[in-house]
Amino acid sequence: MFLVVGLGNPGSKYTYNWHNCGFMALEVLSQRHRIAIGKAKFKGEYGKGNINGQEVILLRPHTYMNLSGDSVRAATDFFKISPDQIIVIYDDIDIAVGVIRARDSGGPGTHNGMKSVVAALGTQAFPRVRIGCGPVPEHWDIADYVLSDIPNDSREQMFDMFVEAATQVEKKIAGGAWTVKG
Repeated sequence: MFLVVGLGNPGSKYTYNWHNCGFMALEVLSQRHRIAIGKAKFKGEYGKGNINGQEVILLRPHTYMNLSGDSVRAATDFFKISPDQIIVIYDDIDIAVGVIRARDSGGPGTHNGMKSVVAALGTQAFPRVRIGCGPVPEHWDIADYVLSDIPNDSREQMFDMFVEAATQVEKKIAGGAWTVKG
C-alpha cells in the first residue's frame, strides 16, 4: 500500500496559490484513477483506490502547510505504512518554474511543510516529487510569494507540471525508476 500526500493549504482562498501545487497534482491523480478524495480523517481528507495494481491512499492534509506532518503521521500510523511507501508532492521555490524533480530521500530544504513531515516521521528517507515554483521574485517575501496565486499566464505550464508530477508518482508506484532526478 502507498500513501500519496499532496501538500497545500485548505480553503478556497489558497486554491491557486503556488503553495498548493501538491494539492493540484494530487487532484490529477484523483481524476486519472477515479479516486474520490472526500473522507474526513487524519486531520485532512483522503480517498482509497488503485494505481497500477497497487492499493493507494491519496491524502490532502487540512492542517495548513506548517503542520502537514501531523496529518501524514496520523495516516501512516493508522494504515501501518513504512516511510518508503509514502510519496509526498509539494512546491519548491529552490527549483525553477517548469521543472520537476523526484528522489527517494533528502532534506526538507526551506519548505516548512516538509520540515513538519520529516519531524513527524522521524526520517528523511521517503520518496518525494518537487514541483518548481521559483525563484522568488526580487523584493518579494517568501511567504507572500508562495501564498500568492499562480499568474494566469503561467497556469497552463503549471498544469503540465502537475500532470508530470502525477506521472512520476505512477511510475514509482509501478516499481519503476523516476524519469526525473534530483
